Amino acid sequence: MSDLRVHDVIALLDRWYPPGHADSWDAVGTSVGDPDAPLRRILLAVDPVRAVVDEAIAFEADLVVTHHPLLLKGVHSVAATTPKGRVVTDLVRHGITLHTCHTNADSPALGVSDSLARALGLTDLRPLDADPVEPLDAWVVYVPREAAAAVASAMHDAGAGSVGDYDRCQFVSDGTGSFRPGEGAAPAIGEVGAVEHVAETRVEMVAARRLREAVLAAALAAHPYEEVAYTVTEIAEVPDPDRGSGRVGILADPVPLGRFATQVLEALPAHHSAVRVAGDPDAPVRTVAVCGGSGDFLLDRARSLGVDAYVTSDLRHHPVSELREHADAPAVLDVPHWAAEWTWLPVLAERLRGWLDERGSTVQVQVSTAVTDPWTSHLGWPE
Repeated sequence: MSDLRVHDVIALLDRWYPPGHADSWDAVGTSVGDPDAPLRRILLAVDPVRAVVDEAIAFEADLVVTHHPLLLKGVHSVAATTPKGRVVTDLVRHGITLHTCHTNADSPALGVSDSLARALGLTDLRPLDADPVEPLDAWVVYVPREAAAAVASAMHDAGAGSVGDYDRCQFVSDGTGSFRPGEGAAPAIGEVGAVEHVAETRVEMVAARRLREAVLAAALAAHPYEEVAYTVTEIAEVPDPDRGSGRVGILADPVPLGRFATQVLEALPAHHSAVRVAGDPDAPVRTVAVCGGSGDFLLDRARSLGVDAYVTSDLRHHPVSELREHADAPAVLDVPHWAAEWTWLPVLAERLRGWLDERGSTVQVQVSTAVTDPWTSHLGWPE
């Protein structure tokens, strides 16, 4: 048996795929159900559609995690007379919670694009278009030695000094500060008109730039001086090595484009759509860029990095045509949107099972077998 609740896994997903990284237009998070319900079975899928809900009911799932949102746009009704309303009704009727990780799952390590790259056998992965790390400030505050711990603690309480999985990080060094209070001053140390030398501590730490006002207010409130000596410097933004749109990697051995296209098809789940290829089938492919989902916004980025091939979905005629006019254009492979993003589900399932096993939990995790690619067949001219 398991003593876990649905909200325990939702909290875990929010740590792995923080909702704050979702695009502003997106609708991620829990949309249906009771997060406080007991958890026994989890179903993972790409689309929250009728076939997936039927599978969840048959599996007796308590939680369904999908990549695509159910209610991306505002609605005025979820009556069971509409397809989405029927999904909501059946989820509620069977006590199933629906949680979505969409654009917040696209960019991180072991996210959607990362999983697609791994499924294609790519190694030495890095983001195709890296996100910048959160902008940081570097703080330096000069404090009388006996008050340094209190000032540093106040800044930490305001959020300063957090680095990755560590917090309350700081560097301190001792020295001597000097000043002369002028007319109208009310010095905490020293006298008006006399130069004072004080044993002081230089406190240094970093803080997210968005916390600047809070950190300053905390430092000033805890500091004993009437006038506080401090410096705030913006740290240059640097790319995040683990988070960003798409991925770039290399194949173990170069292969002709024609063979690589076959490898791509075989790496994806079975579907009824088509893999479209633009490029010379005999051209060698070694360095490959990918983007799970709709990736035409990264066509030029892929070309600028000199990759041999770019794999993504939902490509339009004109962007691909214009790209291919360049002499240094990569080959382009347009794969079904559903199939590319499905490659994330086994990766997520493995992560969840590992987390559950560490806790001795009996919660079951299943990847949906429903093919929810909307295309049901394709025709092509003979070669």
